[in-house]
Amino acid sequence: MIRFGIVGSNWITERFIKAGRQHEQFLVSAVYSRSEKKAREFAKKQEIKHAFHNLEEMAASTEIDAVYIATPNSLHCEQAILFMNNKKHVICEKPFASNREEAEKMMAAAKNNGVTLMEAMKSTLMPNFLAVKENIHKIGKIQSYFSANCRLSPFYEQYKNGELPNLFNPKLSGGALMDLGVYTVYPIVELFGAPRSIAAFGNLLSTGVDGNGQITLEYDGFRANVLFSCISESTLPTEIQGEDGTMLIHHISSPKKSEILIPNGTAEDISKLEQLEPMYYEIKEFIETIQSNTIESPRNTWAKTLITMEILDEARRQMKVTMADKS
Repeated sequence: MIRFGIVGSNWITERFIKAGRQHEQFLVSAVYSRSEKKAREFAKKQEIKHAFHNLEEMAASTEIDAVYIATPNSLHCEQAILFMNNKKHVICEKPFASNREEAEKMMAAAKNNGVTLMEAMKSTLMPNFLAVKENIHKIGKIQSYFSANCRLSPFYEQYKNGELPNLFNPKLSGGALMDLGVYTVYPIVELFGAPRSIAAFGNLLSTGVDGNGQITLEYDGFRANVLFSCISESTLPTEIQGEDGTMLIHHISSPKKSEILIPNGTAEDISKLEQLEPMYYEIKEFIETIQSNTIESPRNTWAKTLITMEILDEARRQMKVTMADKS
């Protein structure tokens, strides 16, 4: 069994726990929240044995082997390094860090301590995205790539009423690209690697973060265009156009269906039946990486994380986003 500590007590950590409990070697044994009351309430609700409101005490605890970090983006680096320096394995929510420099510091800490460190990017580990990788050769030479991840945030009303939710706070590395756009960027890196050039445009909110935007990534022979927004909605699928067909990926942040459309009017559903929670697949990958005594996942590699962080950094620079400087 891998005994997990959970840093954060919110809806995403609840989903992580639910998914993890589908894995026979997952055990959640501790949770951290800044509020002692909230930590105890969350532990009781989720039937977790240990509750912490002091992060240093949790990091030093002998009750956990690994930790899942789901706090605001600007805290990832500092918290991950704290746990790794206490010989705990770390799976860290996307985006991995505030910038590439922080990501490199986290990876150095993993090397120095001989522990596993992995970005919790679930989508590219899910069966319906793996089906894309297995079948993309069928559409021939790539001509174009388009992806959109636009969801109207439930916190937008709070922002418009003068409040400052985490998503809209530049000090926490918030913004649409970091929260939602990363889901459009990482799959491109997974499929095609680093781009030759980056061009980004965005609309800034009064706090200095991006409310929406678009990025064009240039590759040999084609361009990839992505849209992201936390202040409007899109229902468009991800579309990869090839000379011999077009591949559609529905819901890029959590692929639910994949299909190939052929120019002659036929279609091939390449979807795989999924019975498990979406986050199960990242947990499975993380546990297997720990058990193989390696510090880096062979699929959610550090190289992919660094390329993704570089794209996010450059896109925010071009959009003139106010970025947290905690490196």
